[in-house]
Amino acid sequence: MKKLLSSVVGILIVVALLISAQHYFSAQTGTGDKSGKVLNLYNWGDYIDPALLKKFTKETGYKVSYETFDSNEAMYMKIKQGGTSYDLAVPSEYMIEKMKADDLLLPLDHSKLTGLKNYDSRFLNQSFDRGNKYSVPYFWGTLGIIYNDKYVKAKDIQHWDDLWSSKFKNQIMLIDSARDVLGITLITQGKSVNNKSVADLAAAQGKLTTLMPNVKAIIADEIKMYMAQDEAAIAVTYSGEAAEAMDKNSHLHYVVPSEGSNLWFDNIVMPKNAKHKAAAYAFLNFMSEPKNAAQNAEYIGYATPNKKALSLLPKSVREDKQFYPDEKTVRNLQTYDDLGQKWTEKYNDAFLEFKMTQR
Repeated sequence: MKKLLSSVVGILIVVALLISAQHYFSAQTGTGDKSGKVLNLYNWGDYIDPALLKKFTKETGYKVSYETFDSNEAMYMKIKQGGTSYDLAVPSEYMIEKMKADDLLLPLDHSKLTGLKNYDSRFLNQSFDRGNKYSVPYFWGTLGIIYNDKYVKAKDIQHWDDLWSSKFKNQIMLIDSARDVLGITLITQGKSVNNKSVADLAAAQGKLTTLMPNVKAIIADEIKMYMAQDEAAIAVTYSGEAAEAMDKNSHLHYVVPSEGSNLWFDNIVMPKNAKHKAAAYAFLNFMSEPKNAAQNAEYIGYATPNKKALSLLPKSVREDKQFYPDEKTVRNLQTYDDLGQKWTEKYNDAFLEFKMTQR
């Protein structure tokens, strides 16, 4: 009897723990909030100031369920599968184009958007979303070169072709991205980053292979940590990642080659299966407020497209051409188009073959 009672008590404890865990999970994700005062946000990791999420909840009453992804493709597949309902997501420009074509987005009601007037006109009405019918700007930036002045002189690393110099043997880290690495190689050959020529892609792959002796590693987010710790002399990475590394190491510098590079945009969109549209519009307007956008830019380190927010940032930030390049440089930058499945696979295959040559 005592043994049986012990078993019953044990079962009750397990049930209680499960109920408690379910209640906790619901409170954290918002899925258990029957009032509907929830916002399901799907974003890149560490891509918003957590204090702003708390501020948004305090001001509006909407609890934020925050889930992250590590690539546009992973985000796309999860939304396409439709198993999870997100109210807002933050894809990059070429993925917005693809999601539009695949009917995965809701058009935005501009009458419910109060902050579009705050954005720099240069970052509105882009080719991937004319009239901003489906998206609101979030951050923008560039692909460039970060280098350590303890090992590299500035004059020796101003252009993409400089990466191929024999003096940089086993000293370069590359971002693990087919579009980016093949893109910069295409630029060195005077081609578009959206090139769809078999011959041009083969030529780029051939040239890229000759870069391998200089490559120390091909990695992703770890680049900023390794560069901050003096683990490499040079890296190819994104402007925001460079900014984070530079905050930790005064010997680091960032350059966008004048011959051209990638100009990327991350915008906020509303997936077609969004369930909390009022919360979504409230968040879009909240993040469009200059003070909030400026706070977010200072926390993340990427460039804000919000013109009024930019005016609130320190002068040293506003006038830093490493992250807010001048018009001449911007004119030579290229945005990625959606290549389509066939050409995306060709780029990925070419990059994979390159990576397989790594010693």
